[in-house]
Amino acid sequence: MPSKNNITQVEVLTEKIGKAKAIYFTDFLGLDVSSITELRSQFFQASIEYTVAKNTLIKLAAQNNQLEGVEEFLSGPTALAISYNESIIPAKILKVFEKTHEKPTVKGMLFEGEVLQGDEFNRIATLPSREESLAQLVAMFISPLTMFVNTLNASMSELVGVLRSLKEKKS
Repeated sequence: MPSKNNITQVEVLTEKIGKAKAIYFTDFLGLDVSSITELRSQFFQASIEYTVAKNTLIKLAAQNNQLEGVEEFLSGPTALAISYNESIIPAKILKVFEKTHEKPTVKGMLFEGEVLQGDEFNRIATLPSREESLAQLVAMFISPLTMFVNTLNASMSELVGVLRSLKEKKS
């Protein structure tokens, strides 16, 4: 007979998994308390939820959301980095954190409704975020306009230079 606490946790996890844009399944074993606190702080600042849950409860919540393929990520201690807004931000935070720490390792991901293996993590972490993509798009649109304005300004400057030299010759 499942306990009320476990039933409640499954319900909460089911709701979180249902709303999430991305979930990163990580192995955090080996991280000390200060490192986990540092990582949680970075996730908190980016509005990412980092939570530890029992594998059986995660499996039940995934089944409640008709997700298949996440069971293979549920061995050993598992922590979930859950993003409700931006799918790539958790990967970027984990990638930066990975430079100074050996853990956590990404076992797998639920990325925009698709289950991806942990070896896809580096590819995902190098993708531009939504804001970066929009900035690149705006720069691409502005670049031709900027070149056009510079060309017009250069032509005007040359014309003014020619008119000045004509004026000086006549004087």
